[in-house]
Amino acid sequence: MELTNRALAAHLSRRAGFGATPGELDSYCDIEYEQLVEELINKVDSSHISDHLIFRRHVDLHTMQGHNAAYWAYRMISTDNPFVEKIALFWHGVFATAENKLNNIGSLTNQVDMFRRHGLGKYDDLLIELSRDPAMLIWLDNHTNHKDSINENYGREILELFSMGVGNYTEEDIKECARAFTGWTVKNGEYLSMMAVKDSIWPYGRILWHHEYRDSDHDSGKKKFLGENSNFNGDGVVGVICRQQATANFIARHLYNFFVADEVPVPQWSSTPPKDPEAVDVLANAYMEYDHDIRSIMRVLFNSDFFKNSRFKRVKSPAELIIGTLRNTGEYQVPEGGETGIYTVMEESGYMGQKLLDPPSVEGWHTGEEWITSGSLVDRVNFATSHIGDDSKPGVKNLISRVNGEYKQPIELVNACLEVLGGVEIEPDTYQKLEEVASAGLGESNASQGVSSDLIIEIFQLIVSSREFQRC
Repeated sequence: MELTNRALAAHLSRRAGFGATPGELDSYCDIEYEQLVEELINKVDSSHISDHLIFRRHVDLHTMQGHNAAYWAYRMISTDNPFVEKIALFWHGVFATAENKLNNIGSLTNQVDMFRRHGLGKYDDLLIELSRDPAMLIWLDNHTNHKDSINENYGREILELFSMGVGNYTEEDIKECARAFTGWTVKNGEYLSMMAVKDSIWPYGRILWHHEYRDSDHDSGKKKFLGENSNFNGDGVVGVICRQQATANFIARHLYNFFVADEVPVPQWSSTPPKDPEAVDVLANAYMEYDHDIRSIMRVLFNSDFFKNSRFKRVKSPAELIIGTLRNTGEYQVPEGGETGIYTVMEESGYMGQKLLDPPSVEGWHTGEEWITSGSLVDRVNFATSHIGDDSKPGVKNLISRVNGEYKQPIELVNACLEVLGGVEIEPDTYQKLEEVASAGLGESNASQGVSSDLIIEIFQLIVSSREFQRC
């Protein structure tokens, strides 16, 4: 079936953001698809809740004393540039860095901001910024990587999980890579770690880490890395890494998994071929053709047929489900003093299996159907139904108003509800159940007064409870 402009715009908004409100879709449908892609991927400035307002209302977020991604949630919910937040979420899953070891959420927040600034640029630059990032330096122990006593942890992970994948390098390459990153450390690391653990700097907040390069601690000797010989420093090995075809393939598969269709978990990639090898090849070729520029790859991806034909082939991550729901209901657009709901919301994400800023390991989260367990599914349904069913929220009122009217046939009402929730596609058995509820409700209502809000909300809640709604 040929996609309508609105269906395609809704699909793009779910993947390049967190879904669009009906009003946003109205504006998207006035733009040619390729132009819409350009507007989404090239928008630089963002309008969102200001840090000043957030910090005035939430002092604990200002001091970064908490262990919760509430600050990031405010940005994702309120931004008019959702693609920047979505690309930051993507890289957060690839370069998984966890607060449980750092005990310094401010440094992690800075890392997320680095993803916003560099996540759509040249991959070489992003890897160099990552290698300088204080949260990553502590997370993978490069602050203990010295020229007379190398620590291979970061050297291993930048090859295994951040660029090339298992089987494309040797143990000697790991050692040489680690040597290249000696001297890449943090200023006063021991002191700052001690102060963070003691929490003795209230009310000013934890002291954030800063990168420092110590030439005296760098191994400047000759190194043989991935077949090339030089006295490499860290930026030198990054350049070699980014030129490898294995890196192009690895990044392409990550982008396919996050923006197109669910793949098997990363640890299985060395033994399991891609779901769509031709699509991954297209993205890998774009990586090479456009000099490793991520924005250019995303342009190819979003304009491809394999992307346009991938509607509802990904399971929403908990963050996507939560942020998409709240953007639709219009909640948390303005921080309120003493408001704890935003914290509860992000704890809900953790209960569903994705606690932002605290991934389970350096591998990040396993995605796809692994998001769905008996417990997490209950949490997902409860969250979506409770928020989409609250007609005191401005966004819900808007959704109801766009549906309300005279409907002679139940199918018309069901289609209207599906449409305002983003054009959700459902299976025949689910459709039949919705039609039965609509039929019963219309039979009890007064046609002259239109459809009751209660009936519309009931259908909304049934839709967001469906298995189909778990996909995007």
